[in-house]
Amino acid sequence: MTGPSATFGFRDVDAAEKAGLVRGVFDRVAKRYDLMNDLMSAGVHRLWKDAVAARLNPQPGETIVDCAGGTGDMARRFAKMTRRAQMRRGGDDARIFVVDYNAEMIMAGREKGSLPEMTWTVGDAQRLPLPDGAADAYVISFGIRNVTDIPAALREARRVLKPGGRFLCLEFSRPTTEALRAAYDAYSFKVIPEIGARVANDRESYQYLVESIRRFPDQKTFGAMIGAAGFSQVGWTNFSGGVAALHTGRAI
Repeated sequence: MTGPSATFGFRDVDAAEKAGLVRGVFDRVAKRYDLMNDLMSAGVHRLWKDAVAARLNPQPGETIVDCAGGTGDMARRFAKMTRRAQMRRGGDDARIFVVDYNAEMIMAGREKGSLPEMTWTVGDAQRLPLPDGAADAYVISFGIRNVTDIPAALREARRVLKPGGRFLCLEFSRPTTEALRAAYDAYSFKVIPEIGARVANDRESYQYLVESIRRFPDQKTFGAMIGAAGFSQVGWTNFSGGVAALHTGRAI
C-alpha cells in the first residue's frame, strides 16, 4: 500500500480500494439481505431495530437521515411512527432521507415498497447530499463499520444535524462477558458463513461480515470517537449482552 489504509474484514487494504470492495459485497447480498438478517439473528435484529425506533421517537415535521439505510427497514418504522403521531395530534409530514452508498440496496428497498415520507438517495456517508444543519435526527444501523473513514462519517453526521439534533448508531459490538464472547465467536465464524453459502450462495461476503464485526471498536472506544466528532451526552445501550449496541449523542 502506498497511501492510507482501511480495514476490510481481517485485511488492511488501501483506503482508496475499500469503498469498491464494500460495494461488491452489498451488490451480491442486496436481494437476500433482509432474509439473511432474519436467519442469522433468528429475527432478534427486529427487536433491536424496534428499540432504536422507540428511542428515536420520531415526530411529525421532523427531518430524519437514515444513513446506510439500505432496504429501508428502519425508515419504514420511522415513517409509520410519525404518521401515527400525526393522526393523534396533527403536524406536518416528516421527511425521511434513506441514503445508501449501494444502488443495488436502494433498488431492493424500493422494490419492497415505499411511503410518501421516504426519499431514496444513493450517497456516501462521508459526503452526504444534504446542507449543514438540515436534520433533526441521524440514524445509521449496521453501516458505520463499512465506512472507509469512520471519524469522517461521524463528523459528517454532526454537520447535517441541527444543534441539539439526535444521533443514533446501531452496530454490532463487543459481548460483555468472556463466555458470551466465546460462544458468539464460535457461532459467527462457523455458522454465519455457512448460512451465507447455503442461502445466498455467497460464503465470502458473510465471512467479511463477521470479520468486520471483530475489527470494529468496542463500546467505550467508539463512544470516544463519537464525542470527538462533536457530540455531547454520548452513551450506549447494550443489546443481547453486547452482541449489538445502540450509541447515542446530541449535536453540540
